[in-house]
Amino acid sequence: MVEVNHFKMAFEGKVVIEDLSFTVEKGEIFGLLGANGSGKTTTIRALLGLYQPTSGELLINGKKYNPEDTSVTVGYLPEERGLYRKETVIDTMVYFGDLKGVNNPREWSKKYLERVGLSDKIDEKVEKLSGGQQQKIQLGITIMGDPKLLILDEPTKGFDPMNRRLLMEIIEELHKKGTSIIMITHYMDEVERLCDRILLLKDGIACAYGTIAEVKKEFDGKSLDQIFVDTYGESYE
Repeated sequence: MVEVNHFKMAFEGKVVIEDLSFTVEKGEIFGLLGANGSGKTTTIRALLGLYQPTSGELLINGKKYNPEDTSVTVGYLPEERGLYRKETVIDTMVYFGDLKGVNNPREWSKKYLERVGLSDKIDEKVEKLSGGQQQKIQLGITIMGDPKLLILDEPTKGFDPMNRRLLMEIIEELHKKGTSIIMITHYMDEVERLCDRILLLKDGIACAYGTIAEVKKEFDGKSLDQIFVDTYGESYE
């Protein structure tokens, strides 16, 4: 589904990604891991065409990403929220559903809001919701239309344990339907539960890549938490 070949990214002469290569297979959940500033979001933005790579190739389904190409639909949940805060929840979701060409987005949105426990907020303005509730709305917009590739950047940020569990259940359901998922998270329990393979970045360089079992074996059977800490050492905050 995703191919990144010898990707290099530099801003004003400063290299932030150095010769990075990896793949995301169709139907798998892929964990893109690393501390803040390691290059995760830069890689995703280049994959989606928001950044022009200094060199290398980033492909989705064998082609450079083009949002007008409907052969592979992509859902992207950024770490930063991007909702229309003065609009109601339902109007916001229907608006984005219409943009995506979703059939009957109002009905889909109502069912989703019921699933995530927000059916009583349907006519509330987005600005009245808590951060976690807004994150649920943005997640709904992201998965609306059943994208073939789903990119989730810190999807459970601001969630309590109950809502984290709910979101992981939703991700697992999408996985069973064949959706390819790239997930950026700092929660290693989420990685252990969900991810088929992982890539650990530090300073734009891959420090570990493979299945969880392969990575643990490479690091003498250590836990993912310990591998993360060992990789970053005193530089990790």
